[in-house]
Amino acid sequence: MDKNSALAVTLFSEILTVDQLARNRLSKVLPKGMEISHFSVLNHLAFSGEERTPAQLAKSFHVTRGAMTNTLNRLEWAGYVHIRPDWDDARRKMVAISPAGKRARDLALEAITPMIQEVVSALGDEKVRAALPTLRELRLRLEENQ
Repeated sequence: MDKNSALAVTLFSEILTVDQLARNRLSKVLPKGMEISHFSVLNHLAFSGEERTPAQLAKSFHVTRGAMTNTLNRLEWAGYVHIRPDWDDARRKMVAISPAGKRARDLALEAITPMIQEVVSALGDEKVRAALPTLRELRLRLEENQ
């Protein structure tokens, strides 16, 4: 393996390990019954403040429509989202966060914030700020190939 290949493999190995460790830590502090996918969708809907179609959400999270439908069904069952027909196109549905979903998202955010702050504090603001542009560029390059 040449130096460039070894560097690429090492980079992706670190990213995948960080992803797994972060997901494990987040899963442990999220409120009982909430999964990372649930929090992610609720956070997205709360942040955007607008309704989205399941297809738009699937595209945003780079998952299949089936996977997103499963997540949305669980969120609807919990009362965290409202799913209604699109009045302009009956084949399509629209998803909005409910007041209970906003509360659940806020509780989850309160639960994960100390853990995230602890990790960022341990690294230091300078290192985190320096890493962000590279991580953002890597994400954008990977999104190009979707």
